[in-house]
Order: sequence, then structure tokens, then C-alpha cells
Amino acid sequence: MGVMNIGRALVPLAALAGLAALSACSTAGAGGEDGRLKVTASFYPMQFLAEQIGGGHVDVTELTKPGTEPHDLELTPRQTGELGESDVVVYLKGLQPAVDDAIAQSGVENTVDAAALTPLEDHGTEVDGHDHGSEDGHTGHGDEDAGADPHIWLDPVRYAEVAEGVGKALAKADPGHEAVYEKNTAALVKKLGALNTDFQDGLKNRSSDTFITTHAAFGYLAERYGLVEQAISGIDPESEPSAARMRTLHTLAEDKGVSTVFFETLASDRTARTLAGDLGLKTAVLDPIEGITDKSAGRDYFEVQHSNLQALRAALGAK
Repeated sequence: MGVMNIGRALVPLAALAGLAALSACSTAGAGGEDGRLKVTASFYPMQFLAEQIGGGHVDVTELTKPGTEPHDLELTPRQTGELGESDVVVYLKGLQPAVDDAIAQSGVENTVDAAALTPLEDHGTEVDGHDHGSEDGHTGHGDEDAGADPHIWLDPVRYAEVAEGVGKALAKADPGHEAVYEKNTAALVKKLGALNTDFQDGLKNRSSDTFITTHAAFGYLAERYGLVEQAISGIDPESEPSAARMRTLHTLAEDKGVSTVFFETLASDRTARTLAGDLGLKTAVLDPIEGITDKSAGRDYFEVQHSNLQALRAALGAK
């Protein structure tokens, strides 16, 4: 799907529910003493959207500090208090329970839930010891934490849908700068459309469809480009795979001609390296972009996504 197709597909009906939480009484005078809109973002992908769309008219605070695994976030009393002083909160409900609880108690009127702006899906379950998400579900993992997959930002098309919703939210909270937010949103959606095209073109001529990852973060990306993700752990990167799951991965790796086991920068690579060592496979980084650190293969979302594309091309034998 190219840029024009994304533009036509944006803002599904679910977005209306996500934006309904925005206060109708917001005024152009919203913001701190410097006149900028005070935005709190739950973790990096939400921060990136707010900064790219808000530009110089927003002051963005990220709750999840660089190097912290977002799934494990616990908020300090100070963070909870500062969240309550926000003009807008941008988050992804279900990913970080501590954030969900703090928002519910904060009284902030302008909240934007990314999960309400694009449909979430379940990616892979295990029934009777057999993984039924591996062949036609685009991802497979154990049943430790099967459920709605929150990793929508790794699919550029879905991330563009969320960007549209965040842009509308900032404009509603700060109507005096609506034209700026609309312009910045359009520019960001165009870049995401180009990224989508890069993935489509870059993964066209490949010799394999299957890749193995540390945890099930890439289900939406796999679905978008016709790939099959096999995850060692489930949605939660800290969950431990069962012995049966490890045996399944050994068989799959041999049957599907897997060349590489991917690990990531914010979670332990121990199991991934053990599996690769047992099978004589390569290891490489596939970054779920839950945070940017000095270990990241890029300075922002787009740079790391292009690094992910090159890693996938190498692992899947793309020409």
C-alpha cells in the first residue's frame, strides 16, 4: 500500500471513540506559562508522534525513561502528580497498567488512547500444545500472555492512523495552532507512507518468510508484509518460554530454513542466543522501538525502522 492508499484508509470509525474523550471546553489558551501545550506521552512511540506533530507548540514529557522496558513501568508519585497537570495525555491502553491506572485517577480531560485509533488483534495462541498462529496467523508464540497485541506502531500504516488521531487531539486541545498540527500530521503521514513503500519493495524478492524473535512484538509488521513471526516469548518480553515451545522452535527453524534469531536492546538476549547456538544460527537485532538509547540502531523511529528493514532483508534472503 502506497502513501495515497494510506491517506484513504486513515481514521477508522474506532478513532471517533478515541477522540470522544477529548474535552469540548478546551480553549486556545491551554498550555503552560510559555504558552506551549503540556503533553504527557506514556512511552517513546507516543512521544515521537506528539513531538513530530506538535513541533514548537508542545512541551512533551515521556513517562518511560530511555532504557526502561515499557511493559514493566512503575510510576513515581511525582510522575503521577505531573501527569494530572497535563493538557493532553497520549498513551496506549493495555500496554502499561500503571499508566492506565494513573490516567483513570488523574482527572485529565484530554486523553488520547492509541488503541482506540486502530483495531487491535490477537496474534497467535497455543491450543492442545500446538501453536496455531504460526502458519496463517502471521505470528506464533506460547499461551503465557496471549491476547490483544499492542505493538501497532511497528506497522507504518497503523502508526499513521494513530498519528491522524493524535493530530486531531492536539488541534482540539489547542485550536489556535490547528493549522500547524494539520500540516505536521500530513507531513508525518506522508513519511510513514514512504516507509511502508520501502518495506514493501525491500521485502519483495525473498527466499524465506519466517523469522524468530525474542518476544511477539512484530505481529502487525509481519501481517502487513506477508511474513511469519515466530516468537520465543509472548507479548510480554519477560515471560519464560515452555520446554514445548523451545522444541517447536527447533523444528520450525529447520523446516522453514530460518537463518537468524533476533534479539532486542531492552530485553534479555539470553534465550535467543541459546537457541541460536543450539541450532548454529546467526543472531541479529530487530528493535521493537519501545525506547531509544545509545544502543539503538538509529536516533529516531524512522532510522531504527530502516535498520529493522535491512536486518529482515538479510535474514530472509531478500535480493
